[in-house]
Amino acid sequence: MELPVFYAGTLSPGEATYTMDEATSKYCIQVLRREKGQPVLLTNGRGQQFTATIMDDNRKKCVVQITGHTSIPAPAPALRIAVAFTKNASRIEWFLEKATEIGVQSIIPLLTRRTEKEKFRKERLENILVAAMLQSQQCWLPELAAPATFEALVQHNNAPQQFIAHCLPEQKAPLQQVMQPGKDTLILIGPEGDFTPEEISLALDRGFKPVSLGNTRLRTETAGVVACALMNAVNERDIS
Repeated sequence: MELPVFYAGTLSPGEATYTMDEATSKYCIQVLRREKGQPVLLTNGRGQQFTATIMDDNRKKCVVQITGHTSIPAPAPALRIAVAFTKNASRIEWFLEKATEIGVQSIIPLLTRRTEKEKFRKERLENILVAAMLQSQQCWLPELAAPATFEALVQHNNAPQQFIAHCLPEQKAPLQQVMQPGKDTLILIGPEGDFTPEEISLALDRGFKPVSLGNTRLRTETAGVVACALMNAVNERDIS
């Protein structure tokens, strides 16, 4: 039987015991009905997975004894996506969940001229990332970076590969054809209404390559998921 995995963000190798927070304890003991003496798995979201045994099955402060741990190497190359958050919170939350499941390493809220939402509840969004990481059985939690302005990001980014997906009717190559596997990659996804012509021009001047994500026009969150899937597929093609 597959063991349940719980998030332990402050747990580090070498610790003998760990006390789950109240929400995790309640889920472990009250919902999953785990009991004293039963094994569980923990991850700190930084590539460490711990085996543990429940010592105290208190539903508010479940204490486990650490019995071992393994280290999972960080995904390589790093896949980063900068996306303009939508006004509708549920749509961007859906994107964060799916991007995590696919395996993106960093998500940057992008502040453009047409960005609809510049502030967000970081704690809620990080909880969504944690839940998606656990559901997809991963040990690396994607970074939810601080919001960055379009100008600052394109001018100070040094990724070996950098792309911009925009909607202007100019020649663009499919992402999966121009992206090279094995290289750290950043892709920019615009807001509803697209990037402005001035923003696109600035990105191209800074070395970003214009790319297409398909034959149809996609909503922001859909474009983000498609971009993550395509980047991941290119790298998996290299591995195979």
